[in-house]
Amino acid sequence: MTTLVGTETELAGRVLGGWLGRVAGNMLGKPVEQGELWTRERIDRYLRRADALPLTDYLPEPAAGDDGPPLRPEWRDCVRGRIHGSCRDDDVDYAILGLHLLETHGFGFSTEQVGDLWLLRLPYRQTFTAERAAYRNLANGLKPPLTATYDNPYQEWIGALIRADVFGWTRPGDPRRAAALARRDAVLSHTGNGVYGAMWAAALVSAAFTAPTVRHAVEEALTVIPASSRLSRAVRRVASLHEAGLGWEDTLTTMAEETAGLSWIHTVPNAAVLTAGLLYGDGDFTRTIALTVRGGLDTDSNGATAGSVAGVLTGADAIPAQWTDPLEDTVRSAVFGFDGVRISELAERTLRLVGADG
Repeated sequence: MTTLVGTETELAGRVLGGWLGRVAGNMLGKPVEQGELWTRERIDRYLRRADALPLTDYLPEPAAGDDGPPLRPEWRDCVRGRIHGSCRDDDVDYAILGLHLLETHGFGFSTEQVGDLWLLRLPYRQTFTAERAAYRNLANGLKPPLTATYDNPYQEWIGALIRADVFGWTRPGDPRRAAALARRDAVLSHTGNGVYGAMWAAALVSAAFTAPTVRHAVEEALTVIPASSRLSRAVRRVASLHEAGLGWEDTLTTMAEETAGLSWIHTVPNAAVLTAGLLYGDGDFTRTIALTVRGGLDTDSNGATAGSVAGVLTGADAIPAQWTDPLEDTVRSAVFGFDGVRISELAERTLRLVGADG
């Protein structure tokens, strides 16, 4: 049974906060989304040269003569002063697709129905890593769980985690139920820590509706995944370093050493960066997404999830206007039938699913 939070108005504000936070955090991290080039040190050097530290707004344009790595090709639509609605990105596409899944099939959806919806609504060339492998396997007639395991070296990467928010938004205060829904979605394309990442993220978003602090939400989310998993150990390690009083930079340095050898798109090191952003951000929306993106690795995915959690914690009205006004309540999307949809409409449709059977 879903635990509702506060009044209907408060719940609506938190759901909208989750959507706005996801889009804003994604946009913040998108220009520097290339973890092997845009390290934490290079991101901060870029910001320092642009006199943009502390980071309190979208990334600035490159300073004249900047000799750092190239930004993502979409950067001109994602930096401060140039944003007019959100850029298209898979981190938002999957949230939209997840909403459409629940509207179409309800909370009793099957993993096979997730795959069918991908083939119907999602262009193949807008999928990446594990999702592209699963999509190819679906098109070749394979069924889950083979879609996740056949010729797929990305099974524990971050793709399933970025699809999980909608299950938390629609099951507020019920992290176990949110995690179960996320697992059913995730096994189409992922295994092991890749699936645990989705379960953890869904539970984290769900717990944020009722947790008194972000620390409580992080701890509650850990209860839905195996304590022996590498993901759980990494999240608990960040939490212990934070509790011991280690600074944000030293915590991330420690975690980078302890997760060395894993891809910058792997779930485990990204969950460490995300957890650090949440804990050291301490419920402040701007500080949370800024620290998370400055942490490097898969910056747009981590920024999106951090923004979602922080937006749920604070509610839409408490998100500073510099993050929301440039979005112009509009989302670009590759999901067929959803390009140009209003963020407020997505939130309203999500809210209608809260409390539905399943």
